Amino acid sequence: MSSNYLTSEQNDRLRRWETWNKGYFIFAFFALVITLVFSSQLGLSSGDSWGPLGVLIAALITPIIILQLRLSCPACGQKIGWQAKLMAPDQCKACGTFLRSKDSSSKNL
Repeated sequence: MSSNYLTSEQNDRLRRWETWNKGYFIFAFFALVITLVFSSQLGLSSGDSWGPLGVLIAALITPIIILQLRLSCPACGQKIGWQAKLMAPDQCKACGTFLRSKDSSSKNL
């Protein structure tokens, strides 16, 4: 495996994905909590049926799956979304590229 780093542009694109992913996760988490806590008061569910609540939950979770499926290694194109949770993994398992630019690693010191 090689130990290459991303270019600044590739790193920026990956960090942008992380920002979107993290932001949507936080939004969906709070929306789900509020929806589940107040679902009966909002008329979304009853004791017998989930009704529109199931559709609403699916609508909130589907973008998370799509965001994960869209993430691929900028160096080799291998899908890496499921290797990580909210943030990109440290290194691509397929090509060994470190998923940060060499410049950004020196800025964090």
